[in-house]
Amino acid sequence: MAIFRQYIAPLLVVLVFAIALIAVSARIFLPSDMMAPAPIEQPEEQAQAANSEAVADLPPTLEILVHGLPEAASF
Repeated sequence: MAIFRQYIAPLLVVLVFAIALIAVSARIFLPSDMMAPAPIEQPEEQAQAANSEAVADLPPTLEILVHGLPEAASF
């Protein structure tokens, strides 16, 4: 067990650190357009509105939970 604690475990820690360092450093060699984070698309309101209307007829108590409060009742 002492061999594992003295030699193998520290070697594994150093190897994991080295692999992480190489993976992060590899971004230097990527083209500039690939170094940027992925763009986040804005959700389309039309798609959400179409899905909310597709709900079957619900009791009034559940309809508020699915569709939200009416515009007149919101603050």
